[in-house]
Amino acid sequence: MVELRIANIGLLATPEGSSARRGAGQDKIRLVKNAVIGVTKGKIVYAGDGENAPAGIAEYDAGGRLATPGLVDAHTHLVFGGFRQHELEYKLAGMAYLDILRSGGGILSTVEATRAATRDALYNKSAAFLDAMLAHGTTTAEIKSGYGLNLETELKQLAVINDLQKKYSVVPTFMGAHAVPKEYAGNPDAYVDYIIEAMLPTVAEGGLAKYCDIFCEKSVFDIAQSRKILEAARGHGLQLKIHADEIEPMGGAGLAAEMGAVSAEHLLQASDTDLSAMAQAGTIAVLLPATSFYLDKNYARARAMVEKSIPVAVASDFNPGSSPSYNMQFVLNLACLKLKLSPAEALTAATLNAAAAIGCADTKGSLEAGKDADIVLWDCPDINFLFYRYGNNQVHKVFKEGALI
Repeated sequence: MVELRIANIGLLATPEGSSARRGAGQDKIRLVKNAVIGVTKGKIVYAGDGENAPAGIAEYDAGGRLATPGLVDAHTHLVFGGFRQHELEYKLAGMAYLDILRSGGGILSTVEATRAATRDALYNKSAAFLDAMLAHGTTTAEIKSGYGLNLETELKQLAVINDLQKKYSVVPTFMGAHAVPKEYAGNPDAYVDYIIEAMLPTVAEGGLAKYCDIFCEKSVFDIAQSRKILEAARGHGLQLKIHADEIEPMGGAGLAAEMGAVSAEHLLQASDTDLSAMAQAGTIAVLLPATSFYLDKNYARARAMVEKSIPVAVASDFNPGSSPSYNMQFVLNLACLKLKLSPAEALTAATLNAAAAIGCADTKGSLEAGKDADIVLWDCPDINFLFYRYGNNQVHKVFKEGALI
């Protein structure tokens, strides 16, 4: 007998396991027709055919719909002040992303707004985003800081993320190395020292973040500066992530492999040599096709990564400048149409592999006994339909740890 029995599932579709899938394995998912999911104390205790399913104290009729794991968004910047809609005109006029940043806009514009925002205002804004994400099927998300670029505001952002953890499934990442702030203009090495000497020890001692990330990019942080920060972060017990090779082929993907980073993210310009190093190191590629869409850039070479046996995840990169959308359903559309992943590969990328990229694949990312009961019922007959339609919310119902949202 289970506490909740979700019955009459037309098709259950899920990857399996508690670690990232790679190569041909990324395309292998379990499909069960006429399925049932049994839930007790927020955990899945049964997920399989209806014939062998346990009875339930309470029952929910899925109405023949598709069931998948809750989506996992492994890369967001959703705690921020203001928006940047005024930059749309710059983009339409052909102004490049890094040119906007160098002119004092971009990330630096959001830094000003985030420094001015109160902790309560940031919390309320972010909670509203997370509620909307839940309604669109995203049940777990990583959140990066990086719109403070000083100790006070980075701590404020991380405090908000930790407050959000009390209600939502979110994973905090420290990203003080998101850009060089105005007060350190022309002296990025001094800012690197400030991150290492003032920010990292405080973040680590307070247990405020699980990961440290850095924007390794031309005109931001070079390879030597990135390595210095990441080595210091690792010394403080933080796990590593890298924004790598998004705009220029900087070698960030190779640095991610060298440093044993859990993930390298973006990777539009990553070289074959560096991708091979990632494959050998087991570094997860977190690809962000909605950013390519919004910036009108090329897309990461997901097929080459799969063929090299790199675990591929996808995420929204939700932020106010380069990807102002938290809709992971659109990311899934792009994963198939632009990254050329199969529907099964894309589902794995947005669930199990994404969960592995943020350290929670033991509890999230698949519909299996022992995992959290994060379940989405879709108004879809199969996963092809889910990836085929776009521009509308196909969620029917969301269960978060067994509770109907």
